[in-house]
Amino acid sequence: MKLITELNENMKFVTEEGREGQKTMYIVGPFIQTEQKNRNNRMYRCESVSREVKRYVENYVDKNRALGELGHPDGPSINLDRVSHCIVSLKQEGNDFMGKAKLLNTPMGTIARNLIENGVQLGVSTRGMGSIVEENGIHIVQDDFYLATAGDIVADPSAPDAFVNGIMEGVDWIWDNGLIKAQKVEAAKAHINEVAAKVTVTHSKKDLEEAQLRVFQHLISNF
Repeated sequence: MKLITELNENMKFVTEEGREGQKTMYIVGPFIQTEQKNRNNRMYRCESVSREVKRYVENYVDKNRALGELGHPDGPSINLDRVSHCIVSLKQEGNDFMGKAKLLNTPMGTIARNLIENGVQLGVSTRGMGSIVEENGIHIVQDDFYLATAGDIVADPSAPDAFVNGIMEGVDWIWDNGLIKAQKVEAAKAHINEVAAKVTVTHSKKDLEEAQLRVFQHLISNF
């Protein structure tokens, strides 16, 4: 199965006050959209996503275990040191699945809250695994789709992040003693992350393109 991530930007940030005056910030909006081609040229079938969301809600949301991270994780597993929020609801409305996530008082949750309060526009990125079949030029996500998390908090991906995520989406993932691991390019992944981290906004477009080319050549040489 392939790692699949989707960015949804139409989010709202609301603050709710509890009975004791304690304020909590939430992210609300369409976490998953189906039956339409998205900007990644992929389409999810509502029936298969509905079935998977039901499992996710029962096993994670209802048990207060539906966690999400701040940033772009490179695999389907949840990294507890990067957790920023907890998804408290995920409900179907037509072909969309509307979510609500509570920002936590973790280091990453505090960073996300500060970004939002200072006007930074963030989005929610779903993360899962599944097979993809091309039909009439559109990549259709198949019925084996597995939802790892209904939402990570992300900014619109920069070129280095998008490049790394694109590579990782091409990796095959397998179950190994209860853990989800990459089947290939684990060694290449470390090099990809190292190079991408060095390519900052202070570099020129040419520097970025050259760095991406070097990473790509390194990756190909490992197959």
